[in-house]
Amino acid sequence: MYPNSALSAWQLAVIAIVAVTTLAIWLTAVYLAARDTGGHDQAAAGSAPGAAAAGTGSRPPAPAGQREPDRPSDRAAA
Repeated sequence: MYPNSALSAWQLAVIAIVAVTTLAIWLTAVYLAARDTGGHDQAAAGSAPGAAAAGTGSRPPAPAGQREPDRPSDRAAA
């Protein structure tokens, strides 16, 4: 005769706790891997001057409380 194959309540609870804990750890790992840590600025600051794409129109932001300068027009003057 074979023993009863039904799981007891504590065994089902352990299975549920392990599954939920594993899911929480996985979601936390995905969140931590996907967040932007701001380390990109440090890498760019360590590069040689002019190594950034020159002529792309990039410039530093205007200081706080000041108006940003007007952007130059991309259209040729007629």
